[in-house]
Amino acid sequence: MGQIDITFPDGNVKAFEAGITPAEIAAGISNSLAKKAISANVNGAHWDLQWPITENAAVAINTMKDDEPALELIRHDLAHIMARAVQEIWPDVKVTIGPVIDNGWYYDFDREEPFTPEDLGQIEAKMKEIINRRDPVTTEIWDRDRAVAYYEANGEPYKVELVGMIPEDQPIRMYWHGHWQDLCRGPHLQHTGQVPADAFKLMKVAGAYWRGDSDRPMLQRIYGVAFKTRQELKDYLTFLEEAEKRDHRRLGREMGLFHFEEVAPGSVFWHPHGWQLFQTLIGYMRRRQEAAGYVEVNSPDIMERALWEKSGHWENYRANMFLAQTQDDRDYALKPMNCPGHMLIYGQGVKSYRDLPLKIAEFGKVHRYEPSGALHGLLRVRSFTQDDAHIYCTPDQLTEECLKINDLILSIYSDFGFEDVRIKLSTRPENRIGSDESWDRAEDSLRTALDSAGHDYTIFEGEGAFYGPKLEYVLRDAIGRDWQCGTLQVDFNLPERFGTTYVTQAGAREYPVMLHRALFGSLERFIGILIENFAGKLPFWLAPRQVVVASIVSDADDYVYEVVNALRERGIRAEADIRNEKINYKVREHSVGKVPVILAIGQREVEERTVTVRRLGEKQTKTVTLDEIVADLAVEATPPDLA
Repeated sequence: MGQIDITFPDGNVKAFEAGITPAEIAAGISNSLAKKAISANVNGAHWDLQWPITENAAVAINTMKDDEPALELIRHDLAHIMARAVQEIWPDVKVTIGPVIDNGWYYDFDREEPFTPEDLGQIEAKMKEIINRRDPVTTEIWDRDRAVAYYEANGEPYKVELVGMIPEDQPIRMYWHGHWQDLCRGPHLQHTGQVPADAFKLMKVAGAYWRGDSDRPMLQRIYGVAFKTRQELKDYLTFLEEAEKRDHRRLGREMGLFHFEEVAPGSVFWHPHGWQLFQTLIGYMRRRQEAAGYVEVNSPDIMERALWEKSGHWENYRANMFLAQTQDDRDYALKPMNCPGHMLIYGQGVKSYRDLPLKIAEFGKVHRYEPSGALHGLLRVRSFTQDDAHIYCTPDQLTEECLKINDLILSIYSDFGFEDVRIKLSTRPENRIGSDESWDRAEDSLRTALDSAGHDYTIFEGEGAFYGPKLEYVLRDAIGRDWQCGTLQVDFNLPERFGTTYVTQAGAREYPVMLHRALFGSLERFIGILIENFAGKLPFWLAPRQVVVASIVSDADDYVYEVVNALRERGIRAEADIRNEKINYKVREHSVGKVPVILAIGQREVEERTVTVRRLGEKQTKTVTLDEIVADLAVEATPPDLA
């Protein structure tokens, strides 16, 4: 076959016979490396050690010390090992596909009986047995007819269909894990014993349609997680337990904030305490925006098709829009975004360069169709409120305005305790409007703003909006999860599509640059993030229920109301609890509701004009005077922008 040149990571180049495998290369380097090798990187692609190399290539041998390839292989092999275990226990079960996903894998099975939690334990035990057998993993390339005949003979109709879906120019790889076989593109480990037997766990079973088509059979999907070590698995399971404790849906019920109904999927029914939290956030943001020179407007929720055609949404975003048609056959859409309405507001009257930058803000209710399976409490909804704004400026003002928005966003997140913020720059997508020249200018302006501010950022090629590139601000919460919230988008296209201009100093008409900006993003989503970040224990200024004043004896009722009124006069959200219940019962109930401060009042407190203070999460109480607690809580109740 001739010789090929292999370039190693240290830059050395060595000649080999064409067709040599990475396993053979590793063995030629050392016996130790041959034993430790799990896969190879060949010209940047992840390769199985058994695949032959037929042309010049850069080759690096991977071992378990290389986290990314090691985890991919461990999880991929476990998907196969799990499928093998299922078929060894229940030979009539038919297998389909089993890809690697974040932290683990899943595999879909066609089985008449539903899998039970006891079944998962039995499967796990069988998987560990297979791992301990240290069965070799081998691979072959078959032609299409042979593969189809094999799966037909073995009663695997889903594999027959998958073979038919493989493009003609791609190989059909058949893998064996011991005696058990699966269709797979690879790569895989070299024997089952390379999988850590104590670092995986089967998590749950869910329904899934074959190929995601509701007209196809319903399958059973088993999910698993896997890591390199037992400790990493333990840490991950602990993280999941902590995340479950912080689930905003459960805490939202306990705190009496909101609920959902099937009559309005993906839309929130806010309760009084939840609406108080919502309005507190709006009040905070309104003050921050006014201080930054924004003016607030409001635009219609439903507008005619012609507007959405002009903006480009009808062509590029219609699948995500809620559409309506009136009796006179006119097409409308509920707004998925506020920008077209703001364009019409800007277009009223002549604007001069002296009027720019013009900053238009709106707490606009928008509606976007999300698949029902994607809905998730407040974090993924179909109807939500954006703290949206659009800044119209001259090209000369562009970089300065981007910097101001960036500083405002980071300052706001700091007020809520989010100091670890990642910035993503998303560039032009394939499906877009506008010229390459306008996209160049828009992307350069965002890069310049970030570079001049000294901020680190990551570029995500092709992830921008259809009308312009954008910055996305990703918050890291108390347990290490990332949440994408605020955005900043530069748009040279929409003003031109709407024909909106300003008069320059020279008297000419030019199109302004339009900046799309959201700070919280979705208020609903931000509230969900806050609840989970703080595990329901919101900062005092933000908590919808700040203080409960609870009586210990009925003779204290009058003083309870006196304390409540004194607190309310200082702007503190206080309420009385004079029910004929024991104080421990009241404390437990209000602690579950995440009330930050409970003031207990008995006969002694009445006589001494004091209160006994119990703070959420603290076992110790202390007794202070009424004047002292009112003064202290008034300071704590001050929002950070007013402190």
